[in-house]
Amino acid sequence: MEDHKEKITVSDPTQMKIDVQPEPFEQNVDVHAPGTSGASTGFLRQWKKKDMLIRGSLGLRGIALFLSLISFMLMASNKHGDWKEFDKYQEYRYLLAVAILSSLYSGVQVFRQLHELSTGKNTIQQRTAGLIDFVGDQVVAYLLLSSTSSAIPITDRIRESVDNNMFTDSSAAAIAFSFFAFGCLALSAVISGYNLSTQTYI
Repeated sequence: MEDHKEKITVSDPTQMKIDVQPEPFEQNVDVHAPGTSGASTGFLRQWKKKDMLIRGSLGLRGIALFLSLISFMLMASNKHGDWKEFDKYQEYRYLLAVAILSSLYSGVQVFRQLHELSTGKNTIQQRTAGLIDFVGDQVVAYLLLSSTSSAIPITDRIRESVDNNMFTDSSAAAIAFSFFAFGCLALSAVISGYNLSTQTYI
């Protein structure tokens, strides 16, 4: 009798289902878990990389804003009478105008990016923002380089004719800050170009 009962228990379909069902379930978990974990890890890495690029661009534009404002203030206050007036030289007026433009552009971009980071919402469409960032960074960086290149020769000529004075020192300092602002926006343009090239809908 006991042997007969054991045989019925083993051949019982309910018992067989209970014994066999957990095995494929565990196999499914083991097979698919690594794939799910890898996808999550890849997504987190991509998200962190994108966040790092956004913050890096924000930091570079913030530095460019600071440097452009210093260049603007140094050149605008560079008036010491007689020929020592910045507005008597076309190259210095050009440098001042570009410093103002760079300050305005960098200020607007920094404000927009801070607003987007704080609210989590885009003020303009992503594609439009990518194009504006890429073109704007390149154009303003080129203008900064052009203005510094035009102001350096006139500063050297003045220094050759007279001894170093407050006028030429202030001019040289304004040129240096504009050049550093160019470097920051040039790096920002590289980041903008990378972000634009990685957009899947272009």
